[in-house]
Amino acid sequence: MDYLIIALKLIVGISILNVWLLRFSNSSPFRGGDAENMKEEFEAYNLPENFMFLIGVSKVSLAIGLIASIWFAELEFYCALGIAALMLGAVGMHVKIKDPLKKSFPAFTFLVLSLAIAFL
Repeated sequence: MDYLIIALKLIVGISILNVWLLRFSNSSPFRGGDAENMKEEFEAYNLPENFMFLIGVSKVSLAIGLIASIWFAELEFYCALGIAALMLGAVGMHVKIKDPLKKSFPAFTFLVLSLAIAFL
């Protein structure tokens, strides 16, 4: 079970870092509305730009913490739960703007995986 949890932490953490640090300006079929990048996605959700930075810093910090929890177990629960809360918000934003279900699939998947990490 330990190796499974480590794998889940790496999958969730690296995926979030990929989206927010490497693919921030790239298009994705999972972006909300018709957005081509992260800034346009937050505009589609009718959220201010400074909120985008707050969410970004939160997700990156929690993703780093989740990866660090492989060695520092005390971080695991809080980082996983924090990511789950942010992913629940992401799913909510997709629902708010009536995106097709497939666009919320990554956020929903990371929500479930984060809850599994927190509670298994």
